[in-house]
Amino acid sequence: MLPRQTFRRRIAPLVALVLGVGLYAVNVWAQEVAPRPYSRESIVGLLKGEVSPKRVAVLARQRGIDFQITSEVESELRRAGATAALLATLRQLAPKPPAPQIEIPRRTVSAPSPGTVRENPKDGLKYVWVPPGTFMMGCSPGDNECFGWEKPAHQVTITKGFWLGQTEVTVGAYKRFAAATGRQMPPEPDITGRPLNPGWGSEAMPIVDVTWDDARAYCAWAGGRLPTEAEWEYAARAGSTAARYGDVDRIAWYADNSGTQRLDSTRIWNEDQANYLERLNENGNGMHDVGQKRANGFGLYDMLGNVWEWVSDWFDQNYYQNSPSQDPSGPTSGQVRVLRGGSWYANPDGVRVSNRGGVYPANGYDSDGGLRCGGEVAGP
Repeated sequence: MLPRQTFRRRIAPLVALVLGVGLYAVNVWAQEVAPRPYSRESIVGLLKGEVSPKRVAVLARQRGIDFQITSEVESELRRAGATAALLATLRQLAPKPPAPQIEIPRRTVSAPSPGTVRENPKDGLKYVWVPPGTFMMGCSPGDNECFGWEKPAHQVTITKGFWLGQTEVTVGAYKRFAAATGRQMPPEPDITGRPLNPGWGSEAMPIVDVTWDDARAYCAWAGGRLPTEAEWEYAARAGSTAARYGDVDRIAWYADNSGTQRLDSTRIWNEDQANYLERLNENGNGMHDVGQKRANGFGLYDMLGNVWEWVSDWFDQNYYQNSPSQDPSGPTSGQVRVLRGGSWYANPDGVRVSNRGGVYPANGYDSDGGLRCGGEVAGP
């Protein structure tokens, strides 16, 4: 029998070797078999495999754990041999619970009601909400004054609501535009030498003698655009299928009523066309402050009469023969742009919602051509 000291000297290295191999096997199992990071089952398996809690803590710090320390998990770990120190370490390493998902209700923005009025702070004018809808565009039923380029009548759908100036653009609003952009005011309007708005003094009158480019630039500055021809007629009709949305004298300034005395402008034109302009001049005819006549069903003023209004479309007298049925925007090219609505200068047959004319865009339409903006101006 070997002496005790000799036995210890010979056996101790073997014990160390066995322990070392055991720890190495544990490390290999932990690194190659256990998932990364450690699962609850892996930690329990290490503890039950008699790996010390202190060693388990070291391994857990190296790789982390993928579970949370709930009361149920803590009880299971304690039964497997976890100490308070190990549990504290595991709590530090445990992934944080996901933040609660707060359902934020989406704010639905409903379209304004038809006829809603808002003021545009850029130009100081009021704009009216025109809802989407379908209408018959072109020559109105029973209207015997229509020209060929107002035909055929055809159904058109405006698929999106839009804002439209409640009135024509005024002198005051255009002055703000000119000052902000450095543009010149257009030539002052006159009729055979008689000033119609001397020095642009009346700011409530509609601006006139603007080119199409001036009109487009103004609307862009105000935050919108020129309306399309279809949008303009849809808004002018406001649900009416007639040639006018009301009695012409109540809704429009035109040649018969825009002067000091009432005239029969149709008779003068037919009998004395050469002196038509002079007769209007002698009678003091001219444009009037906006918004003085009765509004249409959408709350829009002077859609007929007072001054012609530029729209965005090119003019083509045959366009209605193949116009799209949804949101038509006019021909892709042309030489003249469309004007709508008639003016203080026009005979009654020119003051109709379907009437349309064309003018070279570089030309201001003298003393009876203005504009009205629409689109996204003053939008919600």
